[in-house]
Amino acid sequence: MRIGEEKMNGDGAVAPTRVLHIITRMILGGAQENTLLSVVGLHAMPEYDVTLVSGIDNGREGELLTQARETSQLVVLEEMGRSINPLSDLVAFWKLYKLIKVGRYSIVHTHSSKAGVLGRWAAWFAGTPIIVHTLHSLVFHDYQPWLINRSWWLAKKICAPITDYFISVSSVISEKAIAAGIGRPQQFRTIYSGMELDWFLNAKFDSDAVRQEFGIPLDAPVVGKIARLFALKGHDQLMDAAPEIVKRVPDVRFFLIGDGNLLEHLEARATAYGIRENFVFAGLIDRNRIPEMISAMDVVVHTSLREGLARVLPQSLAMGKPCVSFDVDGAREVVINDYTGYLVEAFDSEGLADSVARLLADPKLRRTFGENGKRHVDPNFRTEKMVADIAEVYEMLLERHADRVAAFLRNGRRNRPSSAEPIADAARLGNG
Repeated sequence: MRIGEEKMNGDGAVAPTRVLHIITRMILGGAQENTLLSVVGLHAMPEYDVTLVSGIDNGREGELLTQARETSQLVVLEEMGRSINPLSDLVAFWKLYKLIKVGRYSIVHTHSSKAGVLGRWAAWFAGTPIIVHTLHSLVFHDYQPWLINRSWWLAKKICAPITDYFISVSSVISEKAIAAGIGRPQQFRTIYSGMELDWFLNAKFDSDAVRQEFGIPLDAPVVGKIARLFALKGHDQLMDAAPEIVKRVPDVRFFLIGDGNLLEHLEARATAYGIRENFVFAGLIDRNRIPEMISAMDVVVHTSLREGLARVLPQSLAMGKPCVSFDVDGAREVVINDYTGYLVEAFDSEGLADSVARLLADPKLRRTFGENGKRHVDPNFRTEKMVADIAEVYEMLLERHADRVAAFLRNGRRNRPSSAEPIADAARLGNG
């Protein structure tokens, strides 16, 4: 019998563990793709019955809500949005509480900042025996006002004692969270963000057709970047390095995939530098065409100033494309310096220019790094591995808290011997 589960279904078999995933919104983004793949993969396992809750707040990045409706058991909570709204947030909290209470979920697993706060507290008050939170990135960082930064840190800090376990998409995120006083080392496990890796490993596209579509000369070296045109994504830092790259590789093209409010600003900077013809702004591209876009690139750059672990890095390496990345957050766990690409300190425009130019000038080195990259990302970034690892965490927690789960299934309440229980549980938990 499944550890911790005592309820039987109508056939007398052990019922699957009911799990609720909660995320603030299903825009087109790494955290959302990770969450949806996790939900779908776990629900396909006979051991789990998984439901997804999401707000309806969409962005100009595109949305995954439609796909979530088609592939998962989805509950849309209209009151849960990204922006802080006391009234709407209170309504969202109450609805989450009622949903969790009625649904009798043994595990509530939250994602993103707003859903992480509302969802975990709703689960705690509803008596959920096991609460898990995934850190896709850290919402508190140096690139926002001190008060906002401190407020988010405090919110995360307050939620930590009621969280049984943390999953992070990179080891660096775990280390930063622990250093900030959020959780204890025994509560953390790194599980890399999975993806449909075969889609990239076995990709066969007409890269010349892509270049022709976007007016890129067939023989031009191409530097690609896939990210929203947003300040923290580091497009300005790439622009700082661009004149030197063009000086060393005059026919280079910078192929930028993504839309955002910096388009006119970046176009103006390129024009001012006299290198506008070297830039191709492709705009928002359907996610299904991303492998096709990567196929037309020779080098992929990642200059974000903060990001848990950018999915474009393993995706690019899976297609044999070397990467040059700022050494921030989890990038070093994918881009192995001088093996799958180059790591550069953030804001080091000279180092960025030198690394990109070096790769553009050496096709053999690009191929070597690309082959190394394929070996590095497979199987570490496969959806199947991510789902299996999450299931392993669930099994460990169900075993650790078997009495708590059994009590919940009997009477709808988790045992709460004292207010210090979450901290005591954290000390007992292993790394999985």
